[in-house]
Amino acid sequence: MKAEIITIGDEILIGQTIDSNSAYMGKALNFIGVSVNRITSISDTKEEIINAIEEAHTRCDLVITTGGLGPTRDDITKVTLAEYYKTELVTYPEIRAFIKDIFEKRGLPILEVNLIQADLPKDCHIIPNKIGTASGMWFERNGKVVVSLPGVPYEMEYLMQNGVLDKIQETFTTPNVIHKTVMTSGAGESFLADRIKDWEDTLDAEDIHIAYLPSSGVVKIRLSIISDDKADAQERIDRKIMELLQLIPEYVYGYDDELLEAAIGSLLRNAEATLGTAESCTGGYLSHLITSIPGSSNYYSGSLITYTNELKIKELSVKPFDLLKHGAVSQQVVEQMAKGLKKRLNVDYALATSGVAGPDGGSDEKPVGTVWIALATPDGRLISKLLKLEKDRGRNIHRSAIGALNLLRLELTRN
Repeated sequence: MKAEIITIGDEILIGQTIDSNSAYMGKALNFIGVSVNRITSISDTKEEIINAIEEAHTRCDLVITTGGLGPTRDDITKVTLAEYYKTELVTYPEIRAFIKDIFEKRGLPILEVNLIQADLPKDCHIIPNKIGTASGMWFERNGKVVVSLPGVPYEMEYLMQNGVLDKIQETFTTPNVIHKTVMTSGAGESFLADRIKDWEDTLDAEDIHIAYLPSSGVVKIRLSIISDDKADAQERIDRKIMELLQLIPEYVYGYDDELLEAAIGSLLRNAEATLGTAESCTGGYLSHLITSIPGSSNYYSGSLITYTNELKIKELSVKPFDLLKHGAVSQQVVEQMAKGLKKRLNVDYALATSGVAGPDGGSDEKPVGTVWIALATPDGRLISKLLKLEKDRGRNIHRSAIGALNLLRLELTRN
């Protein structure tokens, strides 16, 4: 079963908006056994929309479009599809009432341009949007399907999960696809691949496909099976994952897109331990990751962002002599930051970061990407690590924070 995705909008073509919708839809479709054959981005014009749909239907039976369903004049997808399928726009009273209710609850004026969103093609299946004003539309002709979804990411995602995916499975015959993703941190893709190469060679005999999905500081190892026997496929994947855990136990922190910061939260809760952070080069990003997890107030006490040497001395009791002799980006200083924070906040664990994030500010001795992280533990130990990263400031900040979290994870799972 194959499908194609068409993204509609000049904002995508000129780089003003990043196309995250296709990535989400491709992943969601893959999980129900639908392979995305092609992704096409087009401008918001009648000719481009019709041409793209007709060309896609020469290759597949299912086409999903996203974008062009807004209330303004430049959004013409709805009108174009109504004309293409030789139907007319009619007002759906229940959708019009829902749109009015949205604006009334927000205390906003109700404009006719917004109410026009309730005018939809007569001869199509409407997919109600309970979190926005642009409804989804499902068209069928001669066994070919076009699904039109809004471009706003959270609305598109809602409609995919609440109407589209179920209807695809009702309309088309799709295979059973079993996925399991192992989440790792602390090692690169090539290192992991070399470490498990002999195990990987055994997967073909089980009809299991492996994919390495690296991102900044994290590598996902995804196993997939397409099979008519769902129970057997699940058993095979589970067995191979147990074998994988024996090979790289120190790098695995979770499964199926679990965030490292969420895994850390679970470990801290189970240990009934508290955490604080002292940040220099990460500038609050480490605390942002930690507090992005619901319930983090149960174990996270807070952070001190000591960007200057003066604050490191004043707030964390870093010794001026060590700052002068070794510099702020050093093992001596980052360990004192962790130790000082642990005492200051009276927490069980304290993480500290200090580095040269870039793109300038480095030296021959400490080039851009030089980062020290440290952890103060409940038993008084100080654990530190040197990271040698890149010249990209954003990636360095992210990888420093992930490195610090992974340092804590290793300590929490040490026994």
